[in-house]
Amino acid sequence: MTSVLNEVLLANRNYANNFDKGDLPLPPGRRFAILTCMDARLDPAKYAGLTEGDAHVIRNAGGRASDDAIRSLVISYKLLGTREWFVIHHTDCGMELFTNDIMGDLLASSLKTASIDKNGWHDCCEGPGCTDGKYINWLTIKEQAQSVTEDVIRIKNNPLVPKDIPIYGYVYDVKSGKLIEVPEATAAGQV
Repeated sequence: MTSVLNEVLLANRNYANNFDKGDLPLPPGRRFAILTCMDARLDPAKYAGLTEGDAHVIRNAGGRASDDAIRSLVISYKLLGTREWFVIHHTDCGMELFTNDIMGDLLASSLKTASIDKNGWHDCCEGPGCTDGKYINWLTIKEQAQSVTEDVIRIKNNPLVPKDIPIYGYVYDVKSGKLIEVPEATAAGQV
């Protein structure tokens, strides 16, 4: 076992020893959902004041409104009763550091972890690579407020999303911990 695996299992053992949340209901108690980035610097429980059972938190690279994120939001509403949604991207996001072409080229070169410096992205070694990455939309981000607005509009315009769900758009500032509203996104997400 790796040291990370051991650390996780030990933490879980300690958590389970004091676990008292086994009777929480399935639907989120505060009836809202957050779509946000998987970045390890973001803790939605802390920046949104959540405890277990409060809200659904859907995370992916960039906090983007991918088909799977929309699937999760629709399930959150249709089967579990959420009534408000937040799209929260963040400053200093890794999704701003590459394009679809860069990712496709890196994967075609090698499947190993790449590195970045002032001159751009570099592979650590040669192959094997795979060209399948050239056919994926990686949902990269050029500008945060614009991407939040695009995602709110994409969710709002999805035919499976009821028109009476408000969707709010924010950018989380990783330096201050503050949520900064994207007014254009919130306006687009209103009922």
